[in-house]
Amino acid sequence: MAAIGRFQKGDEVFHAKVVDGELFRLLGDVFGSPSFEKKPVSPKGVKTLVPVVPSKVIAVGLNYADHARETGKPLPKEPLFWFKAPTSLIADGAKIEIPFPSHRVDFEAELAIVIGRRVRNVTPAAAARYIFGYTAAQDISDRTIQNAESQWARCKSFDTFTPVGPSVETKIDPHDLTIQLFQNGQLRQNSNTSQLLFNCYRLVSFISTNLTLLPGDLILTGTPSGVGPIESGDRLEVRIQGLAPLVNTVK
Repeated sequence: MAAIGRFQKGDEVFHAKVVDGELFRLLGDVFGSPSFEKKPVSPKGVKTLVPVVPSKVIAVGLNYADHARETGKPLPKEPLFWFKAPTSLIADGAKIEIPFPSHRVDFEAELAIVIGRRVRNVTPAAAARYIFGYTAAQDISDRTIQNAESQWARCKSFDTFTPVGPSVETKIDPHDLTIQLFQNGQLRQNSNTSQLLFNCYRLVSFISTNLTLLPGDLILTGTPSGVGPIESGDRLEVRIQGLAPLVNTVK
């Protein structure tokens, strides 16, 4: 497998391998040992969905030192994580909605881990066996609420606040990838996953010592410096090396 997406055509929802823009329908369980149809799906009427359906979405905070510095917060001694509502998920191409126009709401580009097998208490050395792949994401954040509350679930869980996709790349090393965010064509965030304080394998290990991770669960690994406010009409593009770009607009 390589890039795997989830799509809808009419009433049918299906996974498919994405090859040069063509979709080859998956046969079997996406987290098992699937095969693929040899004839591509006709693109007419196909809608891109969030690539997986997670039981939970876990966000990791302050995982880049430069972002911690720009927020004025100390570096965490161990991974700091919380839950985002799965109802906050939207696909590539969908619109981010700002619920309170008077609030400051920020973009945050992130690499997301997709879990592929049920896992509990795994070591960092063995974590890769339980990872299905990686995708682009955003952790949209209402800063007005975040700065007024001691925990961050509400400010980051509004509907549309977690764009993810468009597909999951299953064959990639996550440890040295350029991560960028463009706002209306202007580069706002520019870093590399080598700068993560806790890399992907350490995150899966740490989180799995606290709770069971299930196939399809998402872990957002944190954002680098350069976060900034969004407003209606913005076009936001997350570009992560080796992954298809994630593009969303704001209303």
